[in-house]
Amino acid sequence: MTQSDVTSPSFPIRKIGKGFGILFVVLSMGTMGYMLIEKWSLLDSLYMTVITITTVGYREMGPMSPAGMVFTIFVVFSGMGLIIYILGAVAEAMVEFQLGSVLGRRKLLSKIRSMKNHYIICGFGRIGKIICRELKANHIPMVVIDNGPGVEPAMEQEETPFLRGDATAEEVLLEAGIEKARGLVSVVRSDADNVFVTMSARGLNPNLFILSRAEEEHTEKKLMRAGANRVVMPYHIGGQKMAHAIIKPVVSDFLELTVHNRRIGLEMGEVLVNGKSQLNGVKLADSGIRQQMDVIIVAIQKKDGEMRFNPSSQTQIEAGDTLIALGESEDISRLPNILSGETGGAGK
Repeated sequence: MTQSDVTSPSFPIRKIGKGFGILFVVLSMGTMGYMLIEKWSLLDSLYMTVITITTVGYREMGPMSPAGMVFTIFVVFSGMGLIIYILGAVAEAMVEFQLGSVLGRRKLLSKIRSMKNHYIICGFGRIGKIICRELKANHIPMVVIDNGPGVEPAMEQEETPFLRGDATAEEVLLEAGIEKARGLVSVVRSDADNVFVTMSARGLNPNLFILSRAEEEHTEKKLMRAGANRVVMPYHIGGQKMAHAIIKPVVSDFLELTVHNRRIGLEMGEVLVNGKSQLNGVKLADSGIRQQMDVIIVAIQKKDGEMRFNPSSQTQIEAGDTLIALGESEDISRLPNILSGETGGAGK
C-alpha cells in the first residue's frame, strides 16, 4: 500500500467495502460452524452467528457442546474486531470527506483571490455554460457565480472556478475579485437581477467592462444607464440569425463557418495596434499582412471608434487601431506578436 493509496478519497470507501466483505465471510463461516458442530438448522445457525457477532446475546438456540463454546468465543472476538473495523472506516470516510471539502474550498478561494484581469460570469445557465466554454477554449481566466440548485456538479465537470452565492450581493462580487477583474458578464435569470448586478458591479469597479443580457428590449436602456458597456438580447440575435438563414443562406453559412466552426481552421480575430508596433504609421498595402501571412483585414476600428469596413490598400495603420482579420487560426494567432513588435515577419 502506497502513501497515495492512503490519502486517496476512495481509500476509506474501499476499507468499508472490504469490511463488509469480511463480515459476509464471518457470517458464512459462523453459520456453517454451528451447523456442523451443533447440528442446528441453517436459520438457527445464522441467528446464533448474528447475535454472537453483534454481542446482543438474546438466547442460545439450545444446549451447547464444549466445541461449540470454543467456537462461539472465536466468533465473538472476530465479530467485535470486525464491527470496530467497519465503524472506524465509516468514521474515517466521514472525516476525510469533510476535511477534503473544507480544504478544497480553501484552495478554491485562495486561487480566486490570486486571480487578476479575469472575467466574472454571473449565471451558469445555458448561455453561461456556452460563454464559459468559449472563454476556456481561449485560455481566458474566469470565475462563475451562481446559486441555482444542482449547478455545482456541472461547474465541477467543466473544471471552472466557482462561487455559490447571489451575484447581486456585493460581498459575493468582492469575493470573486471584482476589484481586480477585467470584466463581468451578467446572464442571470431575470432582467431585474441583471440590472442590479450591473449597478453593483459598476459601483465596486468603475473601470470594469460589463456585458449584460436582456430579455426585453426596454431593459436595454436600463442596463446601459446602470453601467453596462454592452447589452446583448439573445432572443433578438437568435431571431435575426434564423431570418438570415432564410433570406441570405450563403451569407449565413459563411458567417457560421468563419465565426463558429473551428474544425475548418478558419476564424476571425481582432488585434490592437500598440505604439511599439513596427506597423504603426504603415499603409495597409505596405504592411505585408496579406502577402506574407495570408490574412485578410476585413475592417479597421480607428482609435476614435470609427469603423472602416473593407479598408483600401492606402489606409494607414495607426497606434490604437483595432484590426479585424480573417484567416487561418495559426496565422491569426501570430498576428498579435507582429503588431506588438515582438517578432518579425511583416513590415516595410
